[in-house]
Parts: sequence; structure tokens; C-alpha cells
Amino acid sequence: MSRHYHHAQPHHSRHPRTPKITLYDVPGRTQHPWAPNIWRIRFILNFKRIPYETVWVEFPQVEATLRQIGAPPSSVRSDGRPVYTLPVIVDETRPGLAPIILSNPNIIAEYLESAHPARQVYPEGSRAVQTLFVHYIQEVLVKPLLPIMVPLSHQRLPEHIQSHFRGVPSPGGSSQPLPPGPQREHAWASVQEQFDFISAVLDKNMGDGDGTVAQGHEVSYADFALCSVLLWIERMAPQDGWARVRTWNNGRWQRLWDRCKPYMDEF
Repeated sequence: MSRHYHHAQPHHSRHPRTPKITLYDVPGRTQHPWAPNIWRIRFILNFKRIPYETVWVEFPQVEATLRQIGAPPSSVRSDGRPVYTLPVIVDETRPGLAPIILSNPNIIAEYLESAHPARQVYPEGSRAVQTLFVHYIQEVLVKPLLPIMVPLSHQRLPEHIQSHFRGVPSPGGSSQPLPPGPQREHAWASVQEQFDFISAVLDKNMGDGDGTVAQGHEVSYADFALCSVLLWIERMAPQDGWARVRTWNNGRWQRLWDRCKPYMDEF
């Protein structure tokens, strides 16, 4: 994978295949994907063994690029203005039919499960419960991470992208500096409380499951959503973050990482 990113140019996998799915992703400073919402979809594509390639789009070009390809907004602001965010996929695997273009990771996940049902990420009857689990991850578990991980992530973006974000406020606190030592330790303690709660929930599967994954013995979308957060921490805070998180709850999160590792390919 090249470390020089052209605007909306496809990165071809080692084994080009057609027809294909194209995944739109945002580059960091290194050659490895890092964004958690996008990793959810990358996990599913890898797990289902669906051929795909990546188009890298830098943050300042996201909205213009997505409008250009006809992608729907991922959400709508209270004043009615559309919001364009990644991931986006373009599915060209249906011969003779127009490509399917989708945004919003949860919508994409359900579409991939329906359109490519082999190797299920939603075991039968689990969509409702998994939807609640993933909602908790993105709305509750991640919140105490934002004051730490958003500034760290911005520090690891290319310099010209960091300049784009300076002075641009966001609900995630991207305009805020990284908390100093004591405050950062307090923030990590709040993060650990959330991981302790999820760990206690997963322990309930010990009787009829393996206690590591959310659905019995096999990985599912819920595990990929949670492991995407772990990947974000590992990629953007390997020393300050992942070095501690991997040891929490008797190494549970390292075990989950290991279960998801076979699906961490980067095409």
C-alpha cells in the first residue's frame, strides 16, 4: 500500500478481482487503516471473503467526493443539512445492474449481510440484540475515549490534515488539546469502567459460550464493532492506550483481538 495518497484514487489489492466492492476510507500518517467505524466494514468484508479495494479520501475532500459519486448522507443535522462521513461502499457485484452506494456503518453492515449472506455476521435472530450492543459501544463505551483518542488521532494525521482541523470545533472535542498527565489518567480510568461493564456482560456467556465473543462461540458484527475500537486504540495510542487496555479484565481484550485478527487484512 502506497503511503502517498491521491485524492479518491483506488488502491488495488494484491489480487485484483472483478466484480468488486469499493470501500472508501480515510488515510492516516502510516499505511495502515485506523478509523473504527470503517474498520467495522473492513472486518465484515474480510470475514465474508468478499473481494474489495480501498479508495483513500482525505478529510477535507470527503463531502465533495461523496457528493460526486452520489453517496447518500450518513445522517442529517437538526437544521436539515446533510452530513457526509465515511465509511461508504460502492457495490458493483450485481451484473447488469447499477452499483449500490451506501453510507453509515450499520446500514452497510445489514446490507452486506443480506446481499452476501454466506458466513453470517448476524446469526439468526440476533439483529435486534446486536444492534443494541453496537449502539452501546458507539454511544456509551466510546464517549470517555473521545477526549483522549480524538486529539491523539489528529496528531497522527498528515500535517496538512492537522492544519485543516485546527480551530474547527466538533462534538467529539477535536479542537481540544490532549489532557495533561493526571487528567489523562483520570480519563483512562473512566474508559476502564466502561470496559469493566462490557467484560461483566460478556462473562454471562461463559456457561453456554466461550466468554470472549458476544454470540456464543463465533465472531459476529458485535465483536467487530468492539474490536474496531481496540484497533483504533492500538493504531493511534499503542503505548499510552493499547499497552494498558490489552491487560484489562485478565487479558480479555487481547483475546478478542486474537479472535478477530484473521480478519484484519488491509486491501
